[in-house]
Amino acid sequence: AVQPAEPEDLDLEGLLGGIHHVATPSSDLPADAPRVQLLASGVGYAWIAKAQELLATDWGVAADTWSVTSWNELSREAVATEEWNLLNPTENPRVPFVTRKLGGAPGPVVAVSDYMKAVQQQISPWVPQRYHALGADGFGFADTRAAARRFFKVDAESVVVQALAALAEEGVIGRDTVQKALDHYRITDPTAVSGVKQEGGAA
Repeated sequence: AVQPAEPEDLDLEGLLGGIHHVATPSSDLPADAPRVQLLASGVGYAWIAKAQELLATDWGVAADTWSVTSWNELSREAVATEEWNLLNPTENPRVPFVTRKLGGAPGPVVAVSDYMKAVQQQISPWVPQRYHALGADGFGFADTRAAARRFFKVDAESVVVQALAALAEEGVIGRDTVQKALDHYRITDPTAVSGVKQEGGAA
């Protein structure tokens, strides 16, 4: 899988703990641009990196990208933290690692991978922001990888539409913008992906 290049200020604690911040939004965007947080693991990181670019250039939306090294570890640590709090009621409550990492990040969160949606969904109780998970749920789809990603709504363009929909839910942008994005990227059409033959489709 293609991984993001190691940043100069690598967050080693985050890398080992399960999530670390990789990239801030483009400096070309105004300070008051709508803001979202994009999370991905494995091959999914390339999708959110492209989504970050599309959000900025096509829709004027600022996106931070985060690399998740282990959804399971984040969930496990959060559950263990809650158990510790339950068994130590007179101590200062501990805060789950994923909550501390994302706590100050502005805007809704969109999380994606090529796993089933439930894998990303398992950290949702501890994400302070509104949380949206995308995943490759289902089976029996036979076509190019690009068409499969579109079919499962996990490719960069689908991440963009989900991010815009999340912003519309919060009243930051209009719902008509989400419709424009759906139409622009032809999200419901797996054959709309570059390089996919028109006769391609679900098996």
